[in-house]
Amino acid sequence: MFDSSFITNPYRTYSHLRAATPLHWADKFRTGAWLVTRYADVLAGLHDSRLSSKRSHTLTAALPTEVQSEFTTFNEIFSRWMLFLDPPEHSRLRKLLNKEFTPNMIQRLRPRIQQAVNSLLDDVAGNSEVEFMTEFANPLPVRVIAEMLGIPAEDQRDFQIWSDDLADFFGNAAATVETARRAQNSLVNLTEYFRALLPERRANKGDDLVSLLLRVEEEGEVLTGEELLAQCTLLLVAGHETTRNLLGNGLLALLQHPDQFVKLTETPSLMNSAVREFARFDSPVQFSGRAATEDFSWHDQEIRKGQTVILLLGSANHDPEKFSDPEKLDISRDEGMPLSFGHGTHFCIGASLAYTEAEIAFTTLLERTSNLRLLDALPAWRSNLSFRGLSRLPLALTVQ
Repeated sequence: MFDSSFITNPYRTYSHLRAATPLHWADKFRTGAWLVTRYADVLAGLHDSRLSSKRSHTLTAALPTEVQSEFTTFNEIFSRWMLFLDPPEHSRLRKLLNKEFTPNMIQRLRPRIQQAVNSLLDDVAGNSEVEFMTEFANPLPVRVIAEMLGIPAEDQRDFQIWSDDLADFFGNAAATVETARRAQNSLVNLTEYFRALLPERRANKGDDLVSLLLRVEEEGEVLTGEELLAQCTLLLVAGHETTRNLLGNGLLALLQHPDQFVKLTETPSLMNSAVREFARFDSPVQFSGRAATEDFSWHDQEIRKGQTVILLLGSANHDPEKFSDPEKLDISRDEGMPLSFGHGTHFCIGASLAYTEAEIAFTTLLERTSNLRLLDALPAWRSNLSFRGLSRLPLALTVQ
């Protein structure tokens, strides 16, 4: 299942899996996992209290026994990420972060996002060819999340490298020891960067997210220093990977469907629904993992305590029981939100920010470019099962 053809197009495989049985056991997924493919089941799984998000320890479990002790620090930091917590711990941290991730915050960021988009296009003005991922999709979300965290521009390249190393490990069902070591090194570097930043930020608070969390801490909310550091690293990685892939996958889909490109150009008011359709059509996050907390039966299969359950968001978004003609890109589709950013307790806290970045980016691209077309008929995909995205997207265009 997890070969190069699957990386190129997982949706054909998803279709076969959905049509066969609701649950499938995959031996080759790390230490083995149940795959859940249908929309109704994935949605139910995202809300099922028997499926726990506390599975950070499983990320290194498939590595050789003799190297397991190397990754103690790795597992300790991951265990504090809100992504890998259940209520009430998750609820407490989410409540604190929700104070910043508000509609008003998104509105305040819009001018800065617009400025970043224009700056990136200005940088390639005069070029007849552009490698979209390197010159636009990769740097944009790093600039935005770094701005939120109050990170200087000169440090943002390091952030991008550290994020990529972590994503390469996260999304690899058979990660090598070297991949894990690079990821651990980058996670430690990222954590220590924020650790060194905290004293300065305590002394000179601004309106950035780190300062806000420090204020919350001082106002008596329960937030330890290690918890604060962990959420900062999580926000950087999650904010970069999801938005980068939404931009690349969305533009590829639009250029591969000329009728929808023309439709969006002629009716820019469809941009909001178009971006959500891009997320459904080729989800930037393909699955969400859980660990069973007890034995139970599901669709006549026996789920055992401790087993991994993989909720295939990408497959759910192509379920014909939920979305009509799901293999068709339809920017005016109105059939409910896709599950690309999860649902319920663990719905991605930065989803609105990712959608806003994409809306501004695509709107500006359509306004400021002409003669936009693909230069390569065969897209180059990253070998990543979880964070689905392109490694390269060469374009011909004229920037105005």
